[in-house]
Order: sequence, then structure tokens, then C-alpha cells
Amino acid sequence: MRGNNTYALDNAYEGDLESVANSPATVRAAFIKRTYGHVFASVLAFVALEAVIFKSGAADAILKSVFTGGGKAAWIMLMVAFVGGGYVAQMMAHSRSVVTQYLGLGGYILLETLIFLPILYRADLMSQASGQPFIAQAGMVTLLVFGALTTFVFVSGKDFGFLGPMLTVLSFAALGLVIASVVIGFSLGLVFSVAMVVLAAGMIVFQTSEIMRTYGTDQHVGAALALFASLATMFFYILRIFMATSSNDD
Repeated sequence: MRGNNTYALDNAYEGDLESVANSPATVRAAFIKRTYGHVFASVLAFVALEAVIFKSGAADAILKSVFTGGGKAAWIMLMVAFVGGGYVAQMMAHSRSVVTQYLGLGGYILLETLIFLPILYRADLMSQASGQPFIAQAGMVTLLVFGALTTFVFVSGKDFGFLGPMLTVLSFAALGLVIASVVIGFSLGLVFSVAMVVLAAGMIVFQTSEIMRTYGTDQHVGAALALFASLATMFFYILRIFMATSSNDD
């Protein structure tokens, strides 16, 4: 399970800076440009890292030593490390230090790169067997949905901050289900993946609204990390949906 702690971090940065919502139009436009530029750069960095790992053959070694050889304990430790590391990375990305902000963003991209290895490995094998580019298809759908959701928030101008508490509860509930599935050994099926895509969509809407309403004008790195986290979550489960529906068709 992949999640984020954006709701809990809304006030982590001392609020003596002018918020994006209260800034002049030119400042808001510059903030949005920087934020989405960093999201795009994060996606490119993630893709590049995965490509290097797979092309070098390191993916096989990592999967065998960590994911296969470690068993359930390794998976649980990895999820705990991902959730804990993700929280630390987001705190760093909201620091006043620019260097610390980028270290947080870079660290989170590395965490995503590791957690994605198993599903990308399986998706690549399925693509080779079926001839369907699952990863590319899921990536395209994810970007289209992400773009549509963020555009909707900007155009509507509505405040979706009320979604925060509900999304936080649902995120922890989903995490509990994932941990239980690893410990007990049951499968989280297609319905769960669809529900997680909906949850990720809600997080994107909420975060886009909160970024404009509560973030300071120099918090574009933290804003980019929050959006990248939900974008990655959506991609993860859209890819699972593509893979599951293909398996059912065989």
C-alpha cells in the first residue's frame, strides 16, 4: 500500500509566508509552473532510475535477495520502511532549507523506485508474453486522469479541504488491509485496486486544493512531492487493473 501524509503535514511548515491563494496572479502562476515542473522532473527521474536498474540486471538481484528471499518479514519491513521513510521525506521537503527539501524529494523518488520493482517486473514479463505494453498504457491513463483532476480543481476554484480527514482514515484502513494480506496470505483483488484508484484521485483533488489554499509561495518542492506520491499511487493500481483484466481475459 502506498499512501502519504499530506493532511498531517499541512501545518508542518511555519505559516509566516504568504499563501499561494493570497498572492498576485503572476506569483500564483509561477508557483504552479515550478510545482508541476518538479512533478514532471520527479516522474522522469523515477523512470530513469527504473530503466537503469532493469537494464543493468540489478532488478533480478534485488528481487531475489529482498522480495523473494526475505519472505513475509521482508515485505512487512519494506512497507514499514516505505511509510516511515515517506513521512520523513515529506517532512524534509517542507523544511526551510532548500537542500533538505531536495534531499527529501530525491529520497522519496528512491523509495518509490524500490517499491515499484516487483510490479514492474511482473508487468514486463506479462507484456513480453502478451505483446501488450501494460506499463506504457497504465502510465498514459494515469497522466490523463491526473491532468483532468488537477484542471478540474483549478477551473472550479472550490475548496476540497473537507476531504482531508476522510482520506486519511481511508488511507490507514487500506494500509491495514495490505499488511493483513501479506501476513495472512489473502489476495487483494480487482475491486481493491479500483477503490485505491478512487482514493488516489481523491488525494490528488484534495492536495491540489490544499496546495493553492495553504502552501507558501516557496513550498513548490513539498507540493511536488505530495502530488507525485498520489500520482505514483494511482499509477501503481491502474497498472494492477491492466494486469488483472488481461489475466482474466486469457
